[in-house]
Amino acid sequence: MLKGLYTAYTGMINEQHRMDVMTNNLANADTNGYKKEGTTSQAFDTVLAYKIKDLSEAGNLPVGLGTAKTYDEDSVDNPDRWISRTGMNLGVKIGENYVDYSEGPIKETGNTFDLAISDTGFFAVEYTNKAGETSTKYTRDGNFTMDQQGYLVTQDGDFVLDENGRRIRMDTTLSVSIDRSGRITQDGAEVAVIGLTDFEDYDYLERFGENYFQPVDGATEIDCESEIYSGYLETSNISIVTEMVNMITIQRQYESNQKLITTYDETLDTAVNQLGKI
Repeated sequence: MLKGLYTAYTGMINEQHRMDVMTNNLANADTNGYKKEGTTSQAFDTVLAYKIKDLSEAGNLPVGLGTAKTYDEDSVDNPDRWISRTGMNLGVKIGENYVDYSEGPIKETGNTFDLAISDTGFFAVEYTNKAGETSTKYTRDGNFTMDQQGYLVTQDGDFVLDENGRRIRMDTTLSVSIDRSGRITQDGAEVAVIGLTDFEDYDYLERFGENYFQPVDGATEIDCESEIYSGYLETSNISIVTEMVNMITIQRQYESNQKLITTYDETLDTAVNQLGKI
């Protein structure tokens, strides 16, 4: 019975985690270029949780959590002769979060410095933290602008980089045009080419914050052949209707686990406080 309490408890924790991810998606439904997150779950019988160096087990071997081993005296030193039986089921385990990198809808803005990527790839941005340290981050949010010095920057003031990883600076007194190859021209002369970066495997990217991504060890950059559309922005790839339906489902599953715990609690109360009086 106590195992049932634990199973319901892990179910509630898992649904709470799913709800946290869901509400974060809904909060960013209007964020340009935002990529929604999802979460996975794992049953404990598919997860190997080991008791490492447990001296109570013959041969000092690790054993899966919840798995019991039986053996006779002649098989203590021969694990192949052990007879195993299924142990307790420990409920559900929170798995990993993942990011859906599918493209979001494109909307027209008419602003020259609003840029959208036609396919895969990211804009490269020079990010400066509070300590003054700079690093390159990547984003799908092309809501850029030109600052007073003529630099192409994000709404937070981070510098957008060209194809060579340099800051892009323009003449503030001249009109600007950006073609589908990312070439910035003023008065008929090419000023810079906006840099696009893509990666071989997006599993080697992680969220950084500020709607940025950063590569981790193992990330491999590849050439990006996508086009850039000036005067357009990519919106988030979140469907509010779908997220709301999922939210209702999560709430109902959470309530089901909650009712299960209440039922177990009432049963335990009867067993402890009433059966003993009979």
